[in-house]
Amino acid sequence: MFRTALRNLLAHKTRLMMTALAVLLGTAFVSGTLVFSDSVGSAYRDRMAKSLDDVAVQVTAGGPRADRADGQAALDTRVVDTLRALPGVASVRPSVTGTPVIADRQNNATGNVWGNSGTNYVPGKDGKDSRYPLAEGRGPAAEGEIALDTKTAGTIGTKVGGTVRLAVDGPVVTKKLVGIVKSDDPRVSAGGSLALFDTATAQKLFGKPGEFSEIVVAATPGTDQQKLTTKVREALPKSFEVESGKQLAKAQAKGIDQETDSIRKTFLVFAGISLFVGVFIIANTFTMLIAQRSREIALLRAVGASRRQVVRSVLIEAGLLGLVASAAGFVLGLGIAAGLHPLLNSTGASLPDGPLVITPTAVLSALGVGVAVTVLAAWLPSRKAARIAPVEALAAVDQAPTTRGLVVRNSLGAVLTAAGVAVMLYVTTLRTSGGLTTAMAGSALTLAGVIVLAPLLSRPFVNLFGRLTTRFSGVSGKLAKENALRNPRRTAATASALMIGLTLITGLTVAAVSANEGMNKMGQQDLKADYKVSSSSYQGLSPEIAKTLAGQPGIEAAVPLRSLGFEADGRPALAYATDVRAVAEVTDVRTVSGSLADVRGTDAVAVAEKFAEERGLKAGSTLPMAFYDGKKANPRVAAVYRDNDVLSDVLTTPALLDPHQDKVRDDQVLVKAAPGRAKALPGKIKESLGGNPLIKVESQDDLRRSQAGSLDDILYLMYGLLGMAVVIAVIGVVNTLAMSVFERTREIGMLRAIGLDRSGVKQMVRLESVIIAMFGAVLGVGVGVFLAWSGGHLLRSSFPQYAMVVPWGRIGVFLLLALAVGVLAAVWPARRAAKLDTLEAIGAQ
Repeated sequence: MFRTALRNLLAHKTRLMMTALAVLLGTAFVSGTLVFSDSVGSAYRDRMAKSLDDVAVQVTAGGPRADRADGQAALDTRVVDTLRALPGVASVRPSVTGTPVIADRQNNATGNVWGNSGTNYVPGKDGKDSRYPLAEGRGPAAEGEIALDTKTAGTIGTKVGGTVRLAVDGPVVTKKLVGIVKSDDPRVSAGGSLALFDTATAQKLFGKPGEFSEIVVAATPGTDQQKLTTKVREALPKSFEVESGKQLAKAQAKGIDQETDSIRKTFLVFAGISLFVGVFIIANTFTMLIAQRSREIALLRAVGASRRQVVRSVLIEAGLLGLVASAAGFVLGLGIAAGLHPLLNSTGASLPDGPLVITPTAVLSALGVGVAVTVLAAWLPSRKAARIAPVEALAAVDQAPTTRGLVVRNSLGAVLTAAGVAVMLYVTTLRTSGGLTTAMAGSALTLAGVIVLAPLLSRPFVNLFGRLTTRFSGVSGKLAKENALRNPRRTAATASALMIGLTLITGLTVAAVSANEGMNKMGQQDLKADYKVSSSSYQGLSPEIAKTLAGQPGIEAAVPLRSLGFEADGRPALAYATDVRAVAEVTDVRTVSGSLADVRGTDAVAVAEKFAEERGLKAGSTLPMAFYDGKKANPRVAAVYRDNDVLSDVLTTPALLDPHQDKVRDDQVLVKAAPGRAKALPGKIKESLGGNPLIKVESQDDLRRSQAGSLDDILYLMYGLLGMAVVIAVIGVVNTLAMSVFERTREIGMLRAIGLDRSGVKQMVRLESVIIAMFGAVLGVGVGVFLAWSGGHLLRSSFPQYAMVVPWGRIGVFLLLALAVGVLAAVWPARRAAKLDTLEAIGAQ
């Protein structure tokens, strides 16, 4: 039976090629994901291990200063001296870190701000810092000097001896570039920047004079790292955090594993979808192959082959096909793994460079998944083949499904669909976002039910669509309709593969467009300011910026907003501090009770309506506020205002919040332009602030575009990932049509003999393909819209502006693409059918 399986596999190479391609693409996705995640994890570990090469102990400042009872304010030179005096210490390297923003030639921020870093250059006895090898010049040694990494220096077009403009959290400063260094920091390679300063300058820019962010201790050869860590911990106040190099490496490895695991799971979900779609193609292929070989199977049974041997033969054939396709898929997966790295970095992922890592687990998983999926998909067709009696198979090739089988299938489909719809309708009644698992279960049930019911649903659709094809295409259209109706299970299985992809694509599109529309409403609803001024480094703005802007011509109001978290009744909340009297000029604040004019000093606040309802507050109540510095306040609620998307839970004055902040910073400044002056204002704002690269000026349209852009980026990434499933579905249509042409060789020969020309044959095959593709597309769009409508209700509790919007234009594009798929998928099968020799086709068995 093994030789029989091998012979059958080699005899049907062309017919199995498309099935192998489906398995190949699915396993390529799996292997690419595993290799990619392993490679990223290895690259991170290599970089982190290199950075920890000489780290025996690391000391950081620990918790907030107010929590320290020992009087030690921060890491300073006294701590450094204490550590240097300990036995077993080879060297002590104190560091100061921050996030400077380097200006390019247009005074915009250079690089990916999230990846920008700045620190102090700590020269050793040779005058060089071993962490940052010099490419040109020397290290910075004075306040007016800076060194940059090679990539950033090239980006801004400055050479050694030139000037560099930068900002940290205040005005622009200009420094002389004295050195260019090489860096293997993954943040730099992924688009960030590195700036180096002498220690005193770094402290001035990023902290306080004499203070450090962390201190790294290197041990002398032969020193036990754990014992040295214990000595350091005993020598320093308990408020400091002391960790050994091994502890740091372990913590970093755990964080890397978590990060790469989330990437791996995300991509494996889409790989699973692709393989699931491939199951339909594999099952379809083997069902048709077995139908075509039913006489052969009957003869095997007649000469003594048992049912088990027949099943085993088909499964061996499937296993060999899966193994070959999976091996090819693994090779393709290596290319996918290599391509994912630059793709994700282009979206700001900041992944480090490194070689591809191929582990035995990745190889075995890819091969195992491919073989398992192929064998499982072929199992039902093989059992069906084994159940056919030899005499019955010799008498007829096509065996129509039994009435009982159809009733069972349709009943099961109806139950699954009804259960799924009921669950999704229940989801629409939920008022919290915690029903995600329920919604996913309901979506899976609905989709499974529709797949099972697809043969039943195909009849009315094919009849309806067939009437249109018959009207415009005559005999060819009628034949195409009859061919599609001849085997509803095959038609449904082929269409279901396309339906799954379009269901997910449609659902994601409707949800994304609806969320985007909600964000547009949110911005238009409450924001009256013309511009929002914020920091590109997300570290806040100096309070002086709002004062500077308020005095500029063309600006009617410049209202700063600064935030601070606190706890009320044990629950976290957020307060905004601002000039309460002026806030109504930049946002639409509608008072429900009380008056905003009474919010002044430190004894009064205004609260949002929902916040007040949740905590039973009203005008005149007392709001207990527990700040994270350990202090408390009990201001009076002077007003309750309607929920506002610009403001937070609580609105108060800077006098109440500022004493509880280490460093007073504004989150943003909302700017209202004078009448007729809005258009020219962005440039004037930048100019008035000295061309500061830290400053980001956004109009309402900019804010909407940035919000829409992030959603669109995610949506297009999803399109790309789901595109693999759609490609596999297209392969399924091609495969089904090609094998169907082979199956109907004699019939096509008879049609040619009675007068149907080659163009008529081509048109018949094309129209059958279009009917199948459109059936899958209509089902997919319909189910996708329903799931998006019902699942979208989960967002409304946290996103009140969300309202379902059906993007008919995009859905129309999806249907047109499905039509194109039907036409293109039929090109090869149609040509093959048209080229059949009439006499040979009539004589075919």
